[in-house]
Amino acid sequence: MARVAILGGTFDPIHLGHLAAAQGVLHLTGVERVVFMPNRQPPHKEGQAVTPAVHRTAMVRLAIAGNPDFAFSDLELRREGPSYTIETVRALQAERPDWQASFIIGMDSLLEIRTWREYETLLQAVDWLVVTRPGYDTTRGRRLLAELGPRLSARVRLLEIPGVAVSSTHLRQLAARGYPLRYLVPDEVAAYIEAHGLYRR
Repeated sequence: MARVAILGGTFDPIHLGHLAAAQGVLHLTGVERVVFMPNRQPPHKEGQAVTPAVHRTAMVRLAIAGNPDFAFSDLELRREGPSYTIETVRALQAERPDWQASFIIGMDSLLEIRTWREYETLLQAVDWLVVTRPGYDTTRGRRLLAELGPRLSARVRLLEIPGVAVSSTHLRQLAARGYPLRYLVPDEVAAYIEAHGLYRR
């Protein structure tokens, strides 16, 4: 079975922090490929404006085109309604039985895991790679894992990965003010955002 790590998210827009996390996972875990999976309708952003999937998809494809160890999946985009991870896991196991899949999340997502649909089943269904920047205080995350106990935390691994301290939310705010996103997102993504007038007020 191919060892694959799934990096899901809104990617609105994808940025160098996402790419650095994916590259770090490849280096530290022996995973053969990182699959970028944009979500259709993030449950935790219900009611918030999200850039149409066609633009987010295009930006992800541009960002990963130069790395043969990165791949793209439209699994969540093909499914109607909110993109619940437990449903993604089940669909992925049905569609790709040849994959031994793990999921990449940030520490902020781990801290909210008990709000996720069927989180106990989810934590036991696949391996979880939680990425943090070196020097990041992981105390809350380790405390949460201790509270969850070995039954639920056994498949969770914390990884320190050098990265770029940017967020998609902040980048959208910068772009709205006309601030250049060069060196914060891949050049191809910056050009796409400019060409399509994304995130402007």
